[in-house]
Order: sequence, then C-alpha cells, then structure tokens
Amino acid sequence: MFSFSVNDSISLELLQQYHFDEIFELIDNNRDHLRKWLLWVDKRKTAEDMVPVIKYWLENLASNQGFDVGIRHNDELVGMIGVQFEWGNRTASIGYFISKNSEGKGIITVSLKSLINELFGTYSMKRIEIQCAANNLKSQGIPERLGFKKQEIKRAGQFLYDHYEDLIVYSLLENEQS
Repeated sequence: MFSFSVNDSISLELLQQYHFDEIFELIDNNRDHLRKWLLWVDKRKTAEDMVPVIKYWLENLASNQGFDVGIRHNDELVGMIGVQFEWGNRTASIGYFISKNSEGKGIITVSLKSLINELFGTYSMKRIEIQCAANNLKSQGIPERLGFKKQEIKRAGQFLYDHYEDLIVYSLLENEQS
C-alpha cells in the first residue's frame, strides 16, 4: 500500500475501497465548504456513492495515469490530493481539498511540498500544474507559497452548478523547486 509520512503528524495514504465510509464522512461533514469550489460534491449522496469513484481511482493508479491519496493529520482523514500524469510531456496536474476545520494550519502546503519532491524525484516529472478558482484566494496561496508561477487565466474555465468560474493555472518546473 502507498503511504508515506510527511512529518510527525501528517501522512499521505493511498485510498482503498475500505475507506469509502471515511471518505464520504469527510465530504458529508464539509459539504457546504467544498461545494463552493467542487462540482462533484452533490453527486456523493451516500457512502456507497464512493465505491465506483474509488474503483476509478485504483484503475487510474493501475494504468499509471495518476493516483489519489488521503491526507491524515494525527491519524484523522482531513483532505485529499489527486494527481494526474501526462507522461508524454512528463507533466503532473494536482488537485486538492481540505476540511473546513483543518484550513489554515499549513497541512496542504506541507503535504504538497513533500509530494512535489516525490513527483520530481521518483516520477521524474519536469512540470507540475495546479489550477485554482480565481475567487478561491485561500487555494491560490498554496501554489504561490510553494514557488509556482502564475501561468494563465482560463476565463470561464469551469462550470460550477449555475455559473462559470475563471481558473488560474500555476506551474512549477523541476529546476525551479526550492
């Protein structure tokens, strides 16, 4: 099983089928918080709705197209990070979320820093990309703290329930990492 320690209190763990209740509980307890930025939240109405999603994540891992990990803080699942690979260009795209109660503690930032080192090192990526909603200032602070460069704005880049959101694309090259 894929799991590694970020520090004494934070670890990243590959999510498996037996996590479906725990993942749903994280989403359900943070529904209003996550719904502001993530379109898929309303599609997860029961814990069983997570079963095909986790199956897809594991198929993605098996086909070497990416992976999804849970973020544990003091052994509690508090968020997730998803990684998608574009092997032809040695590029990885990252998405993430964290529970409302865990925001502002640096958990995502330190988790991503560790994961970015892994992506550039073990996976030999040359470029990593993160997209954030233009109105999500908290999320934008994460790639900015990690040295990512603001690359472009995708105007109306994401339809979210009843409106379009602009997306800011950030990128970090292997030779730019600190």
